[in-house]
Amino acid sequence: MLELVIAIVVLASIALVALVATRRRPRALPPAPARPEVLPGVGDDASEPVAEPRRTVETLDLPAVPEPQVEAVPDFEVPEPTAGRLVRLRSRLARSQNALGRGLLTLLSSEKLDDDTWEDVETTLLSADVGVAASQEIVEALRTRTKVLGTRSVDDLRALLRSELLAAIGTDVDRSLRTLPHDDRPAVVLVVGVNGTGKTTTCGKLARVLVADGRSVVLGAADTFRAAAADQLTTWAGRVGAEVVRGPEGADPASVAFDAVKTGVDTRADCVLIDTAGRLHTKTGLMDELGKIKRVAEKLGSIDEVLLVLDATTGQNGVVQAKQFASTVDVTGVVLTKLDGTAKGGIVVAVQRELGIPVKLVGLGEGPDDLAPFDPAQFVDALLEA
Repeated sequence: MLELVIAIVVLASIALVALVATRRRPRALPPAPARPEVLPGVGDDASEPVAEPRRTVETLDLPAVPEPQVEAVPDFEVPEPTAGRLVRLRSRLARSQNALGRGLLTLLSSEKLDDDTWEDVETTLLSADVGVAASQEIVEALRTRTKVLGTRSVDDLRALLRSELLAAIGTDVDRSLRTLPHDDRPAVVLVVGVNGTGKTTTCGKLARVLVADGRSVVLGAADTFRAAAADQLTTWAGRVGAEVVRGPEGADPASVAFDAVKTGVDTRADCVLIDTAGRLHTKTGLMDELGKIKRVAEKLGSIDEVLLVLDATTGQNGVVQAKQFASTVDVTGVVLTKLDGTAKGGIVVAVQRELGIPVKLVGLGEGPDDLAPFDPAQFVDALLEA
């Protein structure tokens, strides 16, 4: 009986397991309906592709590529060549000096050349600031030659006067500017003078002269008493691409001069121009300071040129100024400014005869290129131009 019960229980368990297994088996899904074959698209707007012509690089509209930004190079001014510049400015010189030339020629062509006439000739020369000694020598030479030659025509008298004026000015004087660089350093030019003669403007114009002749220039703003002087020099330099070395207002001018020369050495510039503050030739302290500037700048090499800027309208006072500056800094040349606005061009003769310092440059206007190398023949011809 027990065996029967056990057999029933076993059969019941087997049936129960079979039932559970049957319920857990997944049902077979009905077959999916057939879908029409289409090409893949994007979104609801997809459509079948259509035949189109092949697009090439030539027909394809590419986006514009922006041009690379190139930093603009500043346009520097190109100064006019210095060769023949005095010839081009001769008319200005002739207008201001005609009174001297015409006055002398009128006196010399008079019918009677007596003592009174020769005194008038000497007075005319003195009024043009030729100087006492030079005027007397010119008059004596003219008296002798007119007496010997017996000349009276205007052309002969002009030639005679031209010869004597050229002899007084000197045609065999070296008027070249020493601005060529040395092997290891640039040439150094120191510009000096009293107040109001136009030193800073002359430095700027001289920089243009040197650039026009193919030199590279460094400007030293050693006039530290006037901030406007350094600004003015910077403006001049910017026009021609020259470099400026400047210090704070009130700085030691000698240190600025030293830094300018050092910059010229480091950059291998051809020439360094040092602008100094204007100073009265009677002020001992300021003249001593000028000597200090020269000594400090010479620590890197000798000074090649010391140019004294004189205002032609000051006349004989310019000679006095030249003597004082020459005794302090060994002036090597004179720049005579404002020569187009005065009939006192005889200062050219006076400076050279009394000091032995040649006039190397002359200023004949306010334009940037109105500074010209001095040519004695052109100068005298302008004096005697009819």
